[in-house]
Amino acid sequence: MHTEYRHSAFLKLRDNLLHTATRREQFGLAATAEHLIEQLSSKSSSKRNYCCDQLFQKILSKSSPVGRVDVAARERISGTDACHDLRFLIEDLTDAAEFPIESAGEPVHTVEQLSKLFDVSTKTISRWRHAGLIARKFMMNGRKRVGFLKSSVDRFVVGNQDRIKRSSCFRQMTAREREQIIADARRLSKQGHGMTDVARQLSKELQRSPSTIRGTIKQHDRLHPEQALFPNYSTPLNDELRNKIYQLFRDGESIDDLAMKYSRTRTTIYRIVTRERYQHIMNLSLDYVTNSQFPRIRNVDAILGPMPESGKSKPKSKIPADLPSYLASLYEVPLLTREQEQHIFRKFNFAKYSANRLRDKLSSDRPQIRLMDEIENLYEQAMATKNLLVRANLRLVVSIAKRHVGPQDNFFELVSDGNTSLIRAVEKFDFSRGFKFSTYASWAIMKNFARSIPNELKQRDRFRTSSDELFAATEERRTNWLGQELEHRSRKSEIRKILTRLDDREQKIIIHRFGLDYSQEPQTLKQVGETMGVTKERVRQIESRALDKLRVAAREDTVDPPGVD
Repeated sequence: MHTEYRHSAFLKLRDNLLHTATRREQFGLAATAEHLIEQLSSKSSSKRNYCCDQLFQKILSKSSPVGRVDVAARERISGTDACHDLRFLIEDLTDAAEFPIESAGEPVHTVEQLSKLFDVSTKTISRWRHAGLIARKFMMNGRKRVGFLKSSVDRFVVGNQDRIKRSSCFRQMTAREREQIIADARRLSKQGHGMTDVARQLSKELQRSPSTIRGTIKQHDRLHPEQALFPNYSTPLNDELRNKIYQLFRDGESIDDLAMKYSRTRTTIYRIVTRERYQHIMNLSLDYVTNSQFPRIRNVDAILGPMPESGKSKPKSKIPADLPSYLASLYEVPLLTREQEQHIFRKFNFAKYSANRLRDKLSSDRPQIRLMDEIENLYEQAMATKNLLVRANLRLVVSIAKRHVGPQDNFFELVSDGNTSLIRAVEKFDFSRGFKFSTYASWAIMKNFARSIPNELKQRDRFRTSSDELFAATEERRTNWLGQELEHRSRKSEIRKILTRLDDREQKIIIHRFGLDYSQEPQTLKQVGETMGVTKERVRQIESRALDKLRVAAREDTVDPPGVD
């Protein structure tokens, strides 16, 4: 019995018929299902969607002795998927019926007989079954065997003449032909052609199918790894390789280039990219603040459009003294009006609300490209809107941090801590309550400072190991923020220089582990592994290797690498 039905309603129908219909009725229902497949197999019909219940009514017509079975199936199914499940239904019903081949009423071909009739392999017959050739189960000499009614074979031949012609051209490959394929493939691979191109070219020259050419080359590479023509093709498609292919695709490499680079078919690369993209979308953070208006919104373009222009120009904000340039530049970002703020927060949450609804419609087996495009577009709009809200309120963090900084506090650590609170406040703010965001954000930032500053002082007291006078004597009293900024930039330049000694993956792991991109906190081994699609143990191994390289580079350039004592 088959279990790979594409729609659960057909599986329920089969189970009901196996319990309610007699054996002769089951065999008759299989014939009715075959006639329905014939109606659904045309190009126009296969692309349409049908209600499962209506299809069941055609199988269980009034003329059928079984009548109607209790299967509630108002869901819809495509014509292609319906034909697939109907073929499974026919095989399962005739399997249960145990009908003798002598009672079929017309000639029946076995797999072996059909193979000889068309001069093809039994494997080709199996492919034809997946392509639409309808099979049944019969009792032959006391045991069940697969058989094909002559009428079913005739219908398949009429609709698949090109396929049968190609299959009949297949012939057993000789050792000399195999050697010729390997020699030609070696010549083409040295010219820079990938596995797909080689298979396509040799297929035309030698009148062999591309799959036969690929199979011959793969067998040679497996038996002779030291002389492998395409060693990358034998590399298993593990999670790390799939993620790398997807990242390269995101960086702009085409499907064709990736297929050639990794010696895979375009279909394989496309399947990998689609699957990895689906997983990426399912892992997106799409939490939003609910709003009762969202389900009733019809003018989506107005909600997701640009924010309204401010009615009047505001005077330029005065920049506080003694601020470094990268903090002073925050005051060049204009403040938002109440109307602009309302629009942007509505857009931010509605974009994630819409993306959430579309994500619920994604099929895990066949994720729709159109839906994934829409979800990613909405997510990018949400992130761009979030960044706009954060930039417009960064000066608020600086202002509050200046009021809370003490003689023993690090001003820049307070700003960094406040930025985290600001980002969290953007995610949690409910614009529908009518408050200004600055009020909510100020409360969130100050609440965090009230909690974190005493904890930091407590930690300092706990780990104090000498007298206050000794700390006072060795304390650094640097108040020249410009000098600190220049030193900071110099350190960043030195770090970037030694990081060039690492490959791309090692650089990413070191940057994520030690927070060297200055836009996020250092990550754990598990977090980095989830980002890059590998295990945390693999991240630890790569990190250890990268740190060894950095130590060598640091000694050569007299630079202390990040995180290395």
